[in-house]
Amino acid sequence: MKWLKKIFSRRNKAVMEPDYEEEEDWEEISSEESLDLGNREIREEYVHNCLEKIADASKELENLTFEYNMVTSYLKDMEEIEALPEEETEELKACAKKVELLQNSRDDYMYRKRRMSDERFQQMERMIDEVEDGCQKLKKAEEYQDLVKKDLNRLEGEKHAYLYRKSELMGAIADTKGMAVICITALGLCLLLLLLLQFFLEMETKTGYLVTAGVAAVVLTIVYVKHSEARRELKRVELGINKIILLQNKVKIRYVNNTNLLDYLYLKYNVSSAEELEKLWQNYHEEKEEREKYRRAELELDYNQQELLRILKCYQISDPAIWLHQTEAILDHKEMVEIRHNLIIRRQSLRRRMDYNKEVVAGGSQKEIKELVNRYPQYAREILETVEKYEKSM
Repeated sequence: MKWLKKIFSRRNKAVMEPDYEEEEDWEEISSEESLDLGNREIREEYVHNCLEKIADASKELENLTFEYNMVTSYLKDMEEIEALPEEETEELKACAKKVELLQNSRDDYMYRKRRMSDERFQQMERMIDEVEDGCQKLKKAEEYQDLVKKDLNRLEGEKHAYLYRKSELMGAIADTKGMAVICITALGLCLLLLLLLQFFLEMETKTGYLVTAGVAAVVLTIVYVKHSEARRELKRVELGINKIILLQNKVKIRYVNNTNLLDYLYLKYNVSSAEELEKLWQNYHEEKEEREKYRRAELELDYNQQELLRILKCYQISDPAIWLHQTEAILDHKEMVEIRHNLIIRRQSLRRRMDYNKEVVAGGSQKEIKELVNRYPQYAREILETVEKYEKSM
């Protein structure tokens, strides 16, 4: 390493004719006074530590120098841009304005609220030829589902009405049977009373027999007619209930089949209704249009960025690519001044850090090693060997 060789460029003289006088600009190393440098192990560790500090400072200087040169290059580029003739400046600003507008448009798209996720968009793209037909199928299936539900509700209502009428008729039949039993019992009691009056009291009961027989005949006839009508109507009601049950079964089969169709379509399009699918389809078209606009804007942005790079390269700008992201500085002089101010502050900070590493860290360590050689000339060869070993290990 060159900086190590410079330290010991006069090593032979240091070994043969040690110089005990310190140079005037050398500072005393206070840390050395507390060390037993007569001890070989401590001495080697001390020298090794100094060499490591010099190596670290050298690496840091390389990084800082690179950064310093880059900042200086940016400042020179700014000077070149500001020194352009008016006509060329206008051309540059026009191109930069286009780039800025397109970048803003792209940023607006990137940070806007999406109408749908990428996964949903891709799903709709895969089914682009099926969605419109699917919307129609879902609409028809949902409308048919509503009709079937209404039919089922209506049939269920009719069924309950028939069942209620059946219970009424069965009650009426039971009532007519009871009335018939009561009439027959009453007829028997009347006949028994008439027999008692005829045979025990020897009364004339012929008229009583006729009246009793007539009343019994009328009453029993009425009861019989009511009973017969109730039984006939009961048969009609039971037949109606059977028809409703059969019709209900048919409608239920249609309901189940249509429900299965709806479930399949909902699963296929990953929606919960035809309205949701229609909304999704509309959002897809809007999203597709916006993505197409974004794609065209990206192409236009790329073209204008290349054009801006071409213009900047014509003016020997060392790093034209950085100006693609600093178009505001090209368009606004105040922004350019602010950036230049920040770069100058950065360069000053880098300069201070470079001076510190060069003079304080590396220079101080060099002084420590030189002072060690001058103070202990008997160990000069040994120190030189330590330095050469470290140099080979680097």
